[in-house]
Amino acid sequence: MKIIYLIIGGICILPITQINAAMDQSGQSILPFLEKGNYTEFGLVVVDPSISGKVRDREDLVSDSDNLYLGDVANTFHFYNFALKLQLNDKINFGILYDQPFGANLTYPLKSNNSFSDNEISKQGTSVKVKTQNLSFLVGFSPFKNFQLYGGPVYQEVKANISLRGKAHTDAFNGYNANFKRDSEIGWLTGLSYEVPEIALKAALTYRSKIKYDIEVNENIFEIPMSLLSQNKAELETPQSINLDFQTGITNSTLLYSNLRWVNWKKFETRPPQFGALSEILTTVVTDGVYTKGFKLDSYQKDQYSATFGLGYQVNEKLGIFSEISIDSGTGNPTSSLGPINDSKAIGLGFKYNPASNYFIAGGLKYFWFGNTTTQDGTYYLPIEGAKSFAEQADFDGNRAISYALKIGYQF
Repeated sequence: MKIIYLIIGGICILPITQINAAMDQSGQSILPFLEKGNYTEFGLVVVDPSISGKVRDREDLVSDSDNLYLGDVANTFHFYNFALKLQLNDKINFGILYDQPFGANLTYPLKSNNSFSDNEISKQGTSVKVKTQNLSFLVGFSPFKNFQLYGGPVYQEVKANISLRGKAHTDAFNGYNANFKRDSEIGWLTGLSYEVPEIALKAALTYRSKIKYDIEVNENIFEIPMSLLSQNKAELETPQSINLDFQTGITNSTLLYSNLRWVNWKKFETRPPQFGALSEILTTVVTDGVYTKGFKLDSYQKDQYSATFGLGYQVNEKLGIFSEISIDSGTGNPTSSLGPINDSKAIGLGFKYNPASNYFIAGGLKYFWFGNTTTQDGTYYLPIEGAKSFAEQADFDGNRAISYALKIGYQF
């Protein structure tokens, strides 16, 4: 089966348009490292989500019961990826991969219900902004034909800002701000790949480690510093993950590809020290000392599983087109009001154009349908009678997003 480069390289195109539940946005692909020879690429993804919900009509949540809708809470965002792969000799490869693996960008608009916004003091809505970036350094070694072992260190940076506003966060936390200072730590990745170039077969299994932080965080309420504790650092952990990538030619002009991904979000949680101390005071008072351990600012209760399956078709010697479908399990329902996205389904379309045999321009778009979800605050999982129903605050349904991707690749 003779399949030319246009289709063989096709698997690297559409996965860069992937966004998932929780904060998983890039998919952490290592596929550029599997390209032949010396190779470099640059990609840009723009995501335009539409996420809205309706708050529960309760006196503790709503100031204006005639206006229960929360408006569009998600902001448009973008992220980049870059890759450089060098084939040093027949057995050793070196690569540098840059991506922005995890992120969030959410702002609740001002509404008269005051559920997730403060119309009186700050005139702001609840908001979350999380940015991360990764530099992965890979060395690959081929002990024998068609197999490659690879691995290396991962440098990661994290920065985040979280603001709570409105009746949903009670009088104690309305006006709360947590500013996580930019911090960096080192993780690692390792993997194994196998390929048969004659049939365009590639398979790769990649593990990425979790990365732990002891990150400095400034906490205040309406700009008044909190000083319940002298501690100003919070423990944070970005999740470990496994990717399984596969592609194979099924005719001389058609390529089948897939990606399976697991992300260990179940162990993710955020509890800044001042927030935790205040939450312990509140739970002690509310339960008359029966429960004193407080609650988390944010957490996920289930791991995330996602799958993508696609087909590439070679139209002619310069043009290839691609289509794919994806499913994502999400991280459980109910979800946090700081990330009101549950499971999703998606369909994508893309193209790859080769003006010459050694470089290409590729683009694609992907449309996401998000599953319905109920949002809750951090008290949902407390071992306190009635906590679950009290913590449930809003219902989100009929939400969606569309992402656009552009990539340029060059072999040298």
